[in-house]
Amino acid sequence: MLFPKKVKHRKHFTKRKNRVKEAGKHETRGVTVAFGSFGLKAMTYGRVTSNQIEAARKVMTRYATKSGKVWIRIFPDMPFTQKPAEVKMGKGKGDPVGFVAEVRPGRVMFEIDGVENKTAAEALRKAGTKLPVKTKVVARL
Repeated sequence: MLFPKKVKHRKHFTKRKNRVKEAGKHETRGVTVAFGSFGLKAMTYGRVTSNQIEAARKVMTRYATKSGKVWIRIFPDMPFTQKPAEVKMGKGKGDPVGFVAEVRPGRVMFEIDGVENKTAAEALRKAGTKLPVKTKVVARL
């Protein structure tokens, strides 16, 4: 699983979760396929946890076999907290549980190279099913 070696602040502020407003804000960085020949692009806003990134990576590497190479273009650097089950309201913020990467529409999250077109597209499609955002397979121009 991916997580930062060191963080400046243990707990982040919770950002606004209005998906309608967030959907209008498109990504400006990391919107083109840069390393591989095919990429998996996010079409909606969402927060991708380190576990979800790892699950997608495993599916892609298993499907791509030894000849393929996979790049992960997102990194989970924002901590998120959770209160324990059956705890009353109040008494402060919960404990840090894990890390998430905030993904906006247009962001290329994964790239793959070294495999056939059909294989690459299928590997990326399967990886997209593990993520909480709608995705699209894109090819290098």
